[in-house]
Amino acid sequence: MNWVFAILLSAFFLGLYDLCTKYAVRANAVTPVLFFSTLTGASVWFALLLVQAIHPEWLPHSLVTDALTWKQHLQLLLKSGIVAASWIGTYYGLKHLPLSLGAPIRATSPLLTLFGAILILGERPTAIETLGILTTLGSFVGLSVAGSREGVHFHRNKWVWSLLVGTLFGAVSSLYDKFLFSTLHFSVPTVQCWFSIYLLGFFAPFALGWKLRLWPRNEFSWRWTIPFIALALLVADYFYFSALRDPHGLVSIVMSLRRASTLVAFAGGLYFFREANGWRKLSAVIGILVGIVLTLIG
Repeated sequence: MNWVFAILLSAFFLGLYDLCTKYAVRANAVTPVLFFSTLTGASVWFALLLVQAIHPEWLPHSLVTDALTWKQHLQLLLKSGIVAASWIGTYYGLKHLPLSLGAPIRATSPLLTLFGAILILGERPTAIETLGILTTLGSFVGLSVAGSREGVHFHRNKWVWSLLVGTLFGAVSSLYDKFLFSTLHFSVPTVQCWFSIYLLGFFAPFALGWKLRLWPRNEFSWRWTIPFIALALLVADYFYFSALRDPHGLVSIVMSLRRASTLVAFAGGLYFFREANGWRKLSAVIGILVGIVLTLIG
């Protein structure tokens, strides 16, 4: 599959992931949402590992995981730890911010990834691709201005900072993903399988502490979107990892295109959650589209 097509599919499902996440954590306890959504993703891979052990011929090659050394398991454990830190920040941020603002803040991660890719991986986007990335990111700044009209002042809102910290860890995760695929040559299902399983191990102690009321907490109500958080992310990550594994898929460009998910989340935030100031944010959304087109033709 062409890596550009793969990353655009990833962006669509990542937008659905944001919508499901927002619905699941809105006026709800975050810790059990994290645990049960992660449990769903890990259960899918536990089932696939069981099938692979009993009837490996039943699985397509695209879902077959490789045998790993202890060192390789530790490398994937590190990947899960980075993502766990990212999710804690982003889930709490998305809970307390409008999705039409939260999703664009998360989308600033391509800028961090671009700097890391240039400094660490030696990537060199073309002039047009760079213009596309900068146009996209400039549009995200425009959305932040719109946010101030809703009473969300970025410099002193703790949930904005929570989201920014989560976004920073997300950028680190993206660079580490490229290292796992390009340098260490992990396969897509192997990374996705063990990353999902180890992630459950990170969130299980927090879920237990929440259950035992070891700290003040909100009450939890089950919502149908909780398992769909994991399912949407599994599909989004599969296409994303496939794009990163392609030698032509520069991580800076992949991350920029992946944030087209903002468009899905933005439209969903206005339609499903009736968020304010939609028309004032429209010019910035159009800017995102222009940036994506420039990136594609570059």
